[in-house]
Amino acid sequence: MGKEFIELFDKWADTYDSSVVGHDPEYKDVFLHYDQILTEVTNRAQGTVLEFGPGTGNLTLRLAEKGLKVIAVEPSPAMRKQAEVKLGSKALILEGDFFNYPTNLAYNTMVSTYAFHHLTDKEKAEAIASYGNRLAQGGKIVFADTMYESAEAYKEAISTALSKGFKNLAEDLQREYYTTIPVLKDILEKNGFTASFQRCNDFVWLMTGEKKE
Repeated sequence: MGKEFIELFDKWADTYDSSVVGHDPEYKDVFLHYDQILTEVTNRAQGTVLEFGPGTGNLTLRLAEKGLKVIAVEPSPAMRKQAEVKLGSKALILEGDFFNYPTNLAYNTMVSTYAFHHLTDKEKAEAIASYGNRLAQGGKIVFADTMYESAEAYKEAISTALSKGFKNLAEDLQREYYTTIPVLKDILEKNGFTASFQRCNDFVWLMTGEKKE
């Protein structure tokens, strides 16, 4: 359920913001156009927003500054601390994850960046199935994450990372649960969402699932 990665993110919390602006050469291309990616997600959000895995709160801040009501759930204590300092009273930052979040509200938009790959494909399907029951009519799932057009493209990304000497990136790609667009499209459509995908860089795609009326 992604909790196996909490220790990793606790250690990363203090340097996460420097990573996303390209200071780590191995992950520079993963976070290419990071600012634009956050803008694209923010532009698609409306109403009451539930954010999964806000990390240090970069997307959360943008959503709040847009005037949206934001509830963000983050499993890493160190990341939550960073987000709380950054956000103050602008948003509600809670302990939680893709399955554990306040269920007493109807959400208009569910958003996430760089986090959905912490779930296995089975868990992704279970999560999206549950979101359909929590979203208002016409509500949206807007997730930006590393995903691939095919299993072959995924294997090629690992090979490319190794050829460049990016050992940490290659290990990351093999350790976590990166999936393919056809798998995600099928999950969304089976649960009553229309699905669309927009490429953001060589790693990240923007996935939008809109709940059918």
